[in-house]
Amino acid sequence: MGSGTGAADRPRVVIVGGGFGGLWCARRLAAAAVDIVLVDRTNHHLFQPLLYQVAMAGLSPAEIAAPIRSVLRSQRNARVLLGEVTAVDLARRQVSLDDGATLDFDWLVLAAGAKTTYFGHDAWEQVAAGLKTVEDALEIRRRVLLAFERAERAGDPGEVERLLTFVVVGGGPTGVELAGAIAELAHTVLANEFRHIDPERAKVVLVDSGDRILTGFPATLSHSAADQLAELGVHLRLGARVADIDGGGVVLADGQRIAASTVLWAAGVRATRLCESLGVPTDRGGRVVVGRDCALPGHPQVFAIGDMACHTVDGQALPGLCPVAMQQGSYVGDIIAREVPPERRTPFEYVDRGSMATIGRSRAIAWIGDTELHGYPAWLAWLVIHLVQLIGFRNRFVVLVTWAWSYFSYKRGARLITERKGEKSLVRVSRQ
Repeated sequence: MGSGTGAADRPRVVIVGGGFGGLWCARRLAAAAVDIVLVDRTNHHLFQPLLYQVAMAGLSPAEIAAPIRSVLRSQRNARVLLGEVTAVDLARRQVSLDDGATLDFDWLVLAAGAKTTYFGHDAWEQVAAGLKTVEDALEIRRRVLLAFERAERAGDPGEVERLLTFVVVGGGPTGVELAGAIAELAHTVLANEFRHIDPERAKVVLVDSGDRILTGFPATLSHSAADQLAELGVHLRLGARVADIDGGGVVLADGQRIAASTVLWAAGVRATRLCESLGVPTDRGGRVVVGRDCALPGHPQVFAIGDMACHTVDGQALPGLCPVAMQQGSYVGDIIAREVPPERRTPFEYVDRGSMATIGRSRAIAWIGDTELHGYPAWLAWLVIHLVQLIGFRNRFVVLVTWAWSYFSYKRGARLITERKGEKSLVRVSRQ
């Protein structure tokens, strides 16, 4: 099966994944004399840094996602296929799709991302929702909003307390953002909307096994984030390892149980199963170990980038951040466009333009070079950078208007409680 995008004698580039890495690679090849096939399991590019806002009813999915076909509509050398790559035959230079079809390639770019991992406790997935996809975000939104609705109808004070207790496992950026957003939702957005319960009495517990949250940031910013979470009423449980999670809450390694109706998992990710099928070395997280040029060892025409790649610089693996994937995508696209042989490739160099995490309204931390920001200045920096990175003018405009309206009104408009198939929800829609 050929790419079908142009001349038969042009190099065929297959890109697996329409995230930041895959999309930036495809864009870099817009003017190149190649034929591109981009394959993704979904039809949209998702701006994952704002996914937690969908989970917390701040934004709708369409405001942080763009159809891949639309993004590449003017790129005549690119074809988009909806499907999942299940196997790669490196020797035959061929990838297999879930429907049995195959794609031949001259160049292959693997940018399939990562998935939530429960570190061997797969049963926890049913009771502790992770956050990697739009579906995950909608499920978290459903569980959180439904907890307040059920508490409103509960008669037993103990049950009300359990329903209004939310546990977030993992003190990285996602966990911090979720914990802060739940507290803000309860204390401001839902305040005065219920008659039997007081949403402001909701308890948010952030559990992490480390001695501080946000370990990827300097200790000063980590402590600042902890203080800002405390201002929102979030309870930190540091040095606490989770032993079990069930429908009644979380059990810690010391035997203590935290009774909660809603548990959210933000403790780790692992590369997709596609990495394991390649037959090449992987790290403990299942990521493909790549060379300095992002290529698989022994396969100079095959690259792995983004969350599914382990790229070390000075003994340290690059973080799983969207700027890393974007820069790697452009770098690999440049190699393919110029057909640079392995011996002439300059090593990939990541330009770190800073890291940041938002905690709540006017609360955030940012680490840009030697500059450390916290509070309102960091939040403004976070807002501007994320708006710039959103794909499409409409997305930027809609998100800006939504944020402005939420900021001044203390309201959120995406508060739909959706049903899961085969399940009848207590309430179908929660309106403003």
